[in-house]
Amino acid sequence: MIERVKKYIRENHMLKAGDMVAAGVSGGADSIAMLHILKCIQHDMGFELEAVHIHHGIRGEEADRDESMVRKICEEWEIPFEVYHYPVPELAKEWKLGEEETGRIVRKQAFFRERERMGFPEQKTEDQPQFLVALAHNRNDLAETMLHHLARGTGLRGLAGIRPCGDGIIRPVLCLERREIVNYLKEKGISYITDSTNLSDEYTRNRIRHHVLPAMEKEINPRAVEHMAETARMLAAADHYLLEKGSRLLSGCERKDGYLFEGEFFREDQIIQEYAVLEAFGKLAGKRKDFTALHVEQVLSVSEKGIGRYIRLPQNLYAVRQYEGVHLGKTVPRKAPESTESLVKREKYPAEDFWEIPVPGSLECPFGIFEAKIFSYKKQKIEEKKCTKWFDYDKIKNSPCVRTRRQGDFLVVNREGGRKKLNRIFIDEKIPASLRDKIPVVAAGSEILWIPGGRMNEQYKITSTTGRVLELHYQGGVLA
Repeated sequence: MIERVKKYIRENHMLKAGDMVAAGVSGGADSIAMLHILKCIQHDMGFELEAVHIHHGIRGEEADRDESMVRKICEEWEIPFEVYHYPVPELAKEWKLGEEETGRIVRKQAFFRERERMGFPEQKTEDQPQFLVALAHNRNDLAETMLHHLARGTGLRGLAGIRPCGDGIIRPVLCLERREIVNYLKEKGISYITDSTNLSDEYTRNRIRHHVLPAMEKEINPRAVEHMAETARMLAAADHYLLEKGSRLLSGCERKDGYLFEGEFFREDQIIQEYAVLEAFGKLAGKRKDFTALHVEQVLSVSEKGIGRYIRLPQNLYAVRQYEGVHLGKTVPRKAPESTESLVKREKYPAEDFWEIPVPGSLECPFGIFEAKIFSYKKQKIEEKKCTKWFDYDKIKNSPCVRTRRQGDFLVVNREGGRKKLNRIFIDEKIPASLRDKIPVVAAGSEILWIPGGRMNEQYKITSTTGRVLELHYQGGVLA
């Protein structure tokens, strides 16, 4: 198994002699096995090695036990050890984020601090020693990620799952399955810790891990994880090829203030156009996280609109129909949409049309993207964002859907249960009559749960008795 990992590292050009590898070690089976294998091949491959442990301040004595155990192992194996402490629950409240997202942020911060402590600048040429972060993802993690992305909706990049390396991160045991790792530790007599949160079905990934993948291996094919890993490899290669084609197409569209998509661009294959637009999003915004296939479709559709029409996109980007073609950039049109109009498309949709929101899941509809999550309420700080709202899920009797207004729609507007007609709310908020049939609402029957970007139903607000929370997040693309 050690030779397999060494071969995998070489095939993917993960590291070279002289590099510093900071292994993220939680104390679980995957990270302990990774640390042991890296220690075994360190001398042969000529890299430096240290272990980094992040204490999240969440699980009390259990977390203290994990730190002590990792520290002891590093002392026995003579591996330099660093630990970083973060009060994640307090930071989550301060940053108004969930603990899981906060944990991801502090882990990045810890390795950033470690890189600085070790004296490695942020950018170095490839022929110089690099500071690399080693993470212990395995094939099962890759399969779980594929299934999770597939269920939520994704493209080739999402289906390719977890990559072997990139952006200063390496995953040397991604070629191994979880059962192989556990057997390796048993054979070597190496102890490890099982995080109690990994045993719970509260998180979607855990449900996939405990129920979906085992069922696939038992009922369909015992080598399902292996085959999914191979499929992910081929999908990653296809994604890389299309990305190169898209980047080449995009290079001919570059302008001082963004990108101009004109004649030759729209004669390319549709998939290459889509990759080019996604690449443009990343270059203009510095990241692609907030952009989806719906945003790409909206940008391409602007070419069919009249001169001067535009859409507003995440990260303050705009796509504007000009005489020459479609301009994508951060330039705001001279007549920007008003705040009320920023929630709607100009097309009117019939009142009988509706789009059900999968819970949990993601909905892409003509009004934008609605993402739904379910989690247990443990007195977390309630999100206070215009486009993200928390609801008491156990009180909602009908499936939430997105639609425009209908006769009889109402909201509960106070704790006493007082109702107000949706039309009256629109009038009170001075929304022009011409727009009222174009504004999306989240409804359960005739009851309006939320006007995205505006008011929500008082009856479904979080209280001390709330059991489960429904989190709805809205992203809208606006056609002017």
